[in-house]
Amino acid sequence: MTQKYFAQIYVTLRPSVLDPAGTAVQSGLQHMGYDNVERVRIGKYVEVTLTAAGESEAREQLDRICDQLLANPVIENYRVELTEVPVAMETTTA
Repeated sequence: MTQKYFAQIYVTLRPSVLDPAGTAVQSGLQHMGYDNVERVRIGKYVEVTLTAAGESEAREQLDRICDQLLANPVIENYRVELTEVPVAMETTTA
């Protein structure tokens, strides 16, 4: 039996990688008067809904998806938050 899962995936640059977009946003914020902003890093957010035989299978598949398509493992890290989607109760009418 398969189960449906909802994944929230956060992809961020590794700390050692320069982030020109984040630097530009930080500079813009400082020009707007937000002098208290010390650091800005830009990343990606992806939502995926999938079916799998279990949570471990879903996580394994999501790891492959991230490594092969969503993130560049050389310069990016990713984090997956996985939630099981409840099966809707079937209603019968008499």
